[in-house]
Amino acid sequence: MTASHPLNLHELQALAETKLPRMVFDYFAGGSNDERLLHSTRDAWNEIALRYRVMRNVSLRSHSCEILGEPLDWPVLVAPMALQQMAHVDGELATARAVAQSGCGMILSTLSTYAIEEVHAAIRENNSRAPLWFQLYIEKDRGRTKALVERAARAGATALVLTVDTPVLGRRERDIRNQFHLPEGLATPHLYDTLSLGEAPVASASALATYISRRWDEGIEWRDVEWLRSITSLPLLVKGVVRGDDALLALEHGATGIIVSNHGGRQLDASVTTPRALVEIAEALNGRGTLLVDGGIRRGSDIVRAIAMGAHGVLLGRPVLWSLAIGGADGVLATLGLLRAEFDSAMALCGCRTVGEITPDLLSPA
Repeated sequence: MTASHPLNLHELQALAETKLPRMVFDYFAGGSNDERLLHSTRDAWNEIALRYRVMRNVSLRSHSCEILGEPLDWPVLVAPMALQQMAHVDGELATARAVAQSGCGMILSTLSTYAIEEVHAAIRENNSRAPLWFQLYIEKDRGRTKALVERAARAGATALVLTVDTPVLGRRERDIRNQFHLPEGLATPHLYDTLSLGEAPVASASALATYISRRWDEGIEWRDVEWLRSITSLPLLVKGVVRGDDALLALEHGATGIIVSNHGGRQLDASVTTPRALVEIAEALNGRGTLLVDGGIRRGSDIVRAIAMGAHGVLLGRPVLWSLAIGGADGVLATLGLLRAEFDSAMALCGCRTVGEITPDLLSPA
């Protein structure tokens, strides 16, 4: 953390707001409808108390772990977030460089503004073993989806993340009000026929909503997970699950793991919070598959909470975007360093020397 960097992740958003155009800030910050879920998810993490241990000699600590068999220096991956070049000219390349230096992982969005080949190269330029996963949606044209899966594998992605909570785009009123569209000069190299993303849309929609309604498949079903499984050997995680029965169905149809997510409050505003969903899903899976969670992670103690609840790691979202806007790769690296320092402190104060010692007995009974 630098002297000019915010003291905690909560302070990042207000500073980024002063640096970003209104349309861009609202796109990144906004949720759907009343944006209730943006606040209730954060409150849900705060309600989870930790029954810390004492007198455990925590003078030596390790944050290292493995997720999908890939080593990480600490149990965090940067969530898949679209159009990062709107926050900083280096966009996903800056994020990748920071991830490589931090020792965490990264999930690249289908709607990224730099190609997966470039992002993979940015990670490897730092001689990093940091995993790069690729997030995708299922398009109406299955041939295009298949081509993208094959491209991701060739480019060095080590896992696929299928987002399943977006058969239609949530009603994001900020984007409608701002007539959101892709700023001039930016590209989306994984999409086809994206000219409409750069055009101001009609008053009743955003350009993104219009594009998704034309391209994404509203008719996706569990058999589509089987189809993806049949065309790739990469591990496949299903992202956007908030129910235990859906998590089990995902595994039954070939998924390697689950990412508990409500899309950062951008889809169904009335959704259950991710901490609450994590409890049910961890119980349903009972140790089967890889389990990750996102939504509202803002403190190192949130990572401890999530792991104690059964997750193998967490995804960090919007704070990365705010850090990009504030300081590019250096800003993201500072934020990741701050969160890791908080995680280290929380582990020590809970009496944990390794990630493996973060166990369910740390959670306070209801």
